[in-house]
Amino acid sequence: MEGKRTRIDIIGDMLSSILDKGGEIKPTHLMYKSNMSHTQMKLYLEDLIAKEFVRKIRKGNYEYITISDKGCSFLQKLKEVKEFEEAFGL
Repeated sequence: MEGKRTRIDIIGDMLSSILDKGGEIKPTHLMYKSNMSHTQMKLYLEDLIAKEFVRKIRKGNYEYITISDKGCSFLQKLKEVKEFEEAFGL
């Protein structure tokens, strides 16, 4: 059994969830797909926006979270690190 998710795992889950939905997702859907509370998601989202990994956009009456090129790059590097860890049994 695995322990609690690390901060990096949560960020990876969030970015993956956005990418899996075509690069944009409604905040509530992101919260559910990332398995987070509203308060927790809000904190992480503010951090990801500040780091320019994601941005908020408005389409009509709805707000969406979109992943940026920087966020995609980070997610790709994170996947490479995880593959590296698994390759060496870490």
